[in-house]
Amino acid sequence: MARMHKSLYNVGALLKGLATTFGFMFVRRPTIEYPSVKKQHAPRFHGLHELRRYADAKERCIGCELCAVACPANAITVIGAENTPQDRRSPGERYAARYEIDELRCIFCGMCEEACPTDAIVLTPRFEMAGLRRGAFVYAKDRLLVPPTEGVGTAPDERPNGIPSDLGRVAEIKSTTDVQTGYDATNRGTILKKQRKGLAG
Repeated sequence: MARMHKSLYNVGALLKGLATTFGFMFVRRPTIEYPSVKKQHAPRFHGLHELRRYADAKERCIGCELCAVACPANAITVIGAENTPQDRRSPGERYAARYEIDELRCIFCGMCEEACPTDAIVLTPRFEMAGLRRGAFVYAKDRLLVPPTEGVGTAPDERPNGIPSDLGRVAEIKSTTDVQTGYDATNRGTILKKQRKGLAG
C-alpha cells in the first residue's frame, strides 16, 4: 500500500513538472535572437570608444593627453605631434600621432569623454568586442577614428584655443531615453541602428 502511494506521488510530481513545461511552451520567449536582434541599450551606455572628426575630415583630437591623465585605469596612451602647414591633421597646433586604448584595462567609466576639451573621444552603444589574443584588444587610431566622410561640426580654425562651437553636443544628444535619437550622437551608434533587424528591450 505504501509502495503504491509512493508511485502515485511520483506520477503526480511528474505531471506537475510537465504542466510547468507545457505552460511555458506557449509563452513568448525572452531569449533574444542574437545577432539578428541585438540588445537595446540606453543611448548613454558606455561601450566601445570612437575618435570623432569634423565635417572637413580634420581630427578633433588635439593630442592634449587630458583623457590619458583622467583615465583611472591608465588604459589610454596618447603621444602628440606638431601639425605642419603641409600636413594639417587637426585645427590646433598639435594632433595625436599615436592614440591607443587598451579595452581590457578600460573600466568604461566615461571620464575620458568628460575630460576631452573638443569632444574627440566618445563612448558608443556598441558592446561587441571579441578576440583570441590580448593584443587584439588594444585599439589604435586605425580602429578608433571614424571615416573622413562621417565627421560633424565646423573645425574651429579661427576660434581662440581651438574650442569647437558644438562642444557638449554629444552629451546633450545622448541624454535621452529615445534610442532612435540618442544613437545618432555617435557614428557607431548610427551604424548599430542600421544593422539591427529588430530591437529587444
